[in-house]
Amino acid sequence: MTLNRKRLRLALLALIALAGCDGLATGGGLHETTVLGGALTIAAPPGYCINPAASVTRGSAIVALMGRCTARGEVAPAVVSVTVGQAASAGVLVAGPDALARFLTSAQGRKVMARDGVASHVAVIETRIAGEALFVHLNDRSVGEYWRAILALRGRLVTVSASGTEAAPLTPAQGLTLVRDVVTVLDKRNPDKAPPAQQS
Repeated sequence: MTLNRKRLRLALLALIALAGCDGLATGGGLHETTVLGGALTIAAPPGYCINPAASVTRGSAIVALMGRCTARGEVAPAVVSVTVGQAASAGVLVAGPDALARFLTSAQGRKVMARDGVASHVAVIETRIAGEALFVHLNDRSVGEYWRAILALRGRLVTVSASGTEAAPLTPAQGLTLVRDVVTVLDKRNPDKAPPAQQS
């Protein structure tokens, strides 16, 4: 199978543009919530909470923001974004995470990931594959160094990213661990099956 680069580029651009609405998130005490009419469940790992007031919905896509549940929490202060694409948007990943990794390390892929759309402003430091998820360690001139995960959940393209605060930036190891923890929770809450039909 080949990677449909045009469809992938458009899908990732839409998700990254939506994630660009991010503001600094502090947890709102919500550990789990269903979104998009029950299509998907978003859940936070231990110590982090979802902030509904800072989340943004556009049509059938959403970005949910998470932060520490309390300012004195034992976990690292961080901003976590979970961006969920439209229904069937995961079709662009049919070629698998290896093909996606090759695309994202290309000039076109780096242009897609760059917050300002300039490929040379993004350096891909490392990529890792775990199951069907791709983890990308990158340095973006606009936002600094962080980890991003890209995966499919219930037919939707999903990205997860984590970054620290200006006062307490995440180390690469902390960022990868946090993104992995979020992906693990999302996988558990969204088994690979169609969401339950809504009763009329």
